[in-house]
Amino acid sequence: MRAASSGVVEPELVRGAAIAAFGVAGLVGLALSLAIDWRLLIAGAASILAGWFYTGGPRPYGYLGLGELFVFVFFGLVATAGTVYVETSHITALAVLTGCAMGFLATAILVLNNLRDIETDAEAGKRTLATLIGLRRTRILLVALVCGAFVVPLIALALRLAPATALLVFLTIPIAVEPVRIALTGRTASQLVRALKRMAVAQLAYALLLTLGLLLG
Repeated sequence: MRAASSGVVEPELVRGAAIAAFGVAGLVGLALSLAIDWRLLIAGAASILAGWFYTGGPRPYGYLGLGELFVFVFFGLVATAGTVYVETSHITALAVLTGCAMGFLATAILVLNNLRDIETDAEAGKRTLATLIGLRRTRILLVALVCGAFVVPLIALALRLAPATALLVFLTIPIAVEPVRIALTGRTASQLVRALKRMAVAQLAYALLLTLGLLLG
């Protein structure tokens, strides 16, 4: 959407690519639903609608301050617990906790994105969560989300849902701290773009080490 609005890419090209991506996702989801459980259709349809109406439709929820909530739900809980359900036909407490961790980090990426654009979004009348709660509270939210991701494995370990090797994710703390530090001290767009990229790397590293830790356990 940003590439289209800035004129880098034609809006119709972006729209066509989005429709194609949703179409492929829909076909794959339909196949999985027929093979495993028809209720997956509900999750799949909800995911597609959430993706489309984030910035599409007459009242995009991404500009109503709801983007972070939907990212947490669909990039965290639905993506993680849904994958576990496809593979095992049931959802475990560990899957839900893991979904929360991934959702926290995915949401942190969006928070950084909206933090970068807080001034321009406010000028354009885009009501993102960052523009609604302000710079200071957005930074606090970012810190809380990243901390939450590292509290999750401790909870899972305390509840005996995960092995001690799940704590391998703590090796990613230095990676996750860096973009938070930039967000708390930097204000230029280039600084926040760098933080955004590093948070994405942190989420990937977290996911890989968590997977490794669970497999080793």
